[in-house]
Parts: sequence; structure tokens; C-alpha cells
Amino acid sequence: MATETARRSELGLHGHDLRSEAGRATVAEAVGTFVLVLAITGVVAAGTAYGGETVALAGGGALAVVVAALGPVSGAHLNPAVTVSLALTGRFPWGRVPAYVVAQLVGALVAAVTVWGVYGNQARTVAKLGATMPAPGVGGVRVLLVEALVTFLLVLVVVLVANDTRVSRGGAALGIGLALGVAILVSGPVTGAGVNPARALGPMIAAGQFADWWAYAIGPLLGGAVAVFLYERVLNGQGRIAST
Repeated sequence: MATETARRSELGLHGHDLRSEAGRATVAEAVGTFVLVLAITGVVAAGTAYGGETVALAGGGALAVVVAALGPVSGAHLNPAVTVSLALTGRFPWGRVPAYVVAQLVGALVAAVTVWGVYGNQARTVAKLGATMPAPGVGGVRVLLVEALVTFLLVLVVVLVANDTRVSRGGAALGIGLALGVAILVSGPVTGAGVNPARALGPMIAAGQFADWWAYAIGPLLGGAVAVFLYERVLNGQGRIAST
């Protein structure tokens, strides 16, 4: 039993071995976040032919693919809200948090710049490179609350399925992708659907669009922390892998 407990403490999301080489995991986080943000912002920049449902499909589909591919390599956090929340509950080492968060932000920024290069200057001047912004009449506090709510949904699904030995990697990836799709559909009309500080801030920096940036950064962190603490204190049962 002690041996099994020790083994579990060495595993992160999706069975990621926390003893593995940190550089490889950090690169995986940058690449994975790049793919995720490229899919979302690319659809937005493509023009008015695509609606919110298409953005949700692109984001959810990209996340599912990246989680399935990179989950065992880095845990496929792809979101500072996931990384920080896991660290707060001891499920991820604080020493790796800065590298993960920087990698996620860099991946998102490079994705936004890539969209600018692919679709031209109009993607920046008109579509703002898919940068999130509040709907007319929506203030920063409301943005913070909505972003916290939808990120709570996403992170709760992440920790439930990625830590459960009874859920296959493909099933976990699909569930997480669907959760992001729902989060985008719910929050899109109000906040533009950040659900991820890196996804929000990367395009903002590239587009020079910083409307209520603090709410898009803080809201997901709060929502993610509540989700992980709820999982840890209430929902975590037998058959789940705990990590530190």
C-alpha cells in the first residue's frame, strides 16, 4: 500500500511522471498551448462566416487532440489556471509553475502572431487576432465572475477525468474538449470566452487590445482554484491518482 501511495505521488494529470525531464514537459506545454490558441484565434480571424459554435468546436476539438497527444508528456495543463490550481493543492510542484506558465503564455503569443501572419493585417486591425473583450455594457467585475464560472467548469472536468484510473486517455481528452466547448458557448456572448489566462493575454499582447485584462487573468485562476479544492475535499474518491 505504501509503495502504491508513493507511486501515485509521482504522477500528475494523465499519468504524467513528475520525475521526468522538466524541459521536455515545458516545451510540450508551449506547443500544446500554441495549437489550442491557434485553432481558436484562427477561426475568429477567418471572418464572419464562422460563428460561436464553430469557435467552440475548434477550441474543444483542438484541446481534445492535444490532451490525447501530450497528456503523458506534460500533463497537458495548457492553462495557467490548471497549473496554479494544482500547485495550490500540492498536486504539482511549485518549482515547475513559472516554467509552465511562461511556456503557456509564449505558446499563446506565438499563436496570435502566427494568425496575424497567415490572415494579414486585417486579422489584427479588425478581428484583433481573436483577443477576448467584453460585450457592450459588460464591466470588469462581470467578466471576472463569468470567467471564473466557466473555468471552474473546465478545471473540474479536467481533474475528475485526468486523475481517474477508470477513464481512458481518449475518454478523458474527449470530456475535457467538450467541457471547453461548453465553456466557450456559455461565456462567448459575454466575455469572448477566455477560460484561460494564456489564451486571453497572448492575443491581447499581439493585438494591443487590453480591455479588462486583469479580469481575464484573475477570474480563471479563482475558478480553477475552487474547482480543484472542491475535487480535493469532496469529490476525490477511490481509484483516482493523487500527485504532488
